[in-house]
Amino acid sequence: PLGAVGILRAGLIPLLVFKLKSELDEIQELILDTLSNCLRVEASEALATGAITILKEKLTHSSVAIRSKAAWVLLEIGTHPEGKSMVCEEVIPVLVSLLEDTDPEVQASATGALMFATVKPQGRFSALGAEAIPPLLKLVAEETSKARLSAIKTLTMLAELPEGRKTLLDHTDTFQQCLNDPCEAVKRAAKIAISVIKWKP
Repeated sequence: PLGAVGILRAGLIPLLVFKLKSELDEIQELILDTLSNCLRVEASEALATGAITILKEKLTHSSVAIRSKAAWVLLEIGTHPEGKSMVCEEVIPVLVSLLEDTDPEVQASATGALMFATVKPQGRFSALGAEAIPPLLKLVAEETSKARLSAIKTLTMLAELPEGRKTLLDHTDTFQQCLNDPCEAVKRAAKIAISVIKWKP
């Protein structure tokens, strides 16, 4: 954490973001790791330098590591209120496409980033519009999926919209299966999801 604060104080974030455009892949990985640690502390400088646009490009990179790390940096950005809004506006459709990535790490990072983005109502509308429900349900149904918990939580937020709830009412059995999961957090999240989906106004 002290190192991250040092990098922020030295004003190196804009330079690191800029370097993402031109550096070799292995250097880009190191930059993404560094940004991830720094943005946990503070995101405004990265947002001001157009980091979201560059990270969005990295989400479709041929390297699995870069795709995964870029999604993880977006997750860190999404933990900040101003970051959530920008992720909602620009990145949700790409994150949704990564839910079906061939790599489990990429899926997990993308689902986590999507979970933070859908905390905001505009993020929920955007995710619904990008047809996030089918790939998220697939991740919930996979017992070995690293993205399972984030997928359940994201679907719970989408169930707060009438359209999302209506779609998910046909899939409560997918969540019922999670009630037997060995992981306590998954059980708890599934229970909440079912109650939100079945809620009647």
